[in-house]
Amino acid sequence: MPVLDVLGTADQGRESVHPGNPAAQAGQVMTNVETLLAEAGASVEHVVSCTVYLTDIRHREPVYRVLGRRLAGVYPVFTGLVVSALARPEWLVEVTVVAVRP
Repeated sequence: MPVLDVLGTADQGRESVHPGNPAAQAGQVMTNVETLLAEAGASVEHVVSCTVYLTDIRHREPVYRVLGRRLAGVYPVFTGLVVSALARPEWLVEVTVVAVRP
């Protein structure tokens, strides 16, 4: 079974699209994850692990609420970390997922 690592997914398309809004950033992150998984022939149903990087612990609830909706019915191992900064100062959340495609 192929293992797919989708690393360092953040709030970006051509640029950061939701500065200052952790829930909206989480939504964009999940859209990016879904797109990348689909390109590899997988979907969020195949996600077995999810690591979430937050720049502020107060963003945990809105970010996890969005991730919970987008991963409904999928039960990956979750790890949450609070970090001092991400690669771009406007990013509030970054997500890494591991998926196993049958």
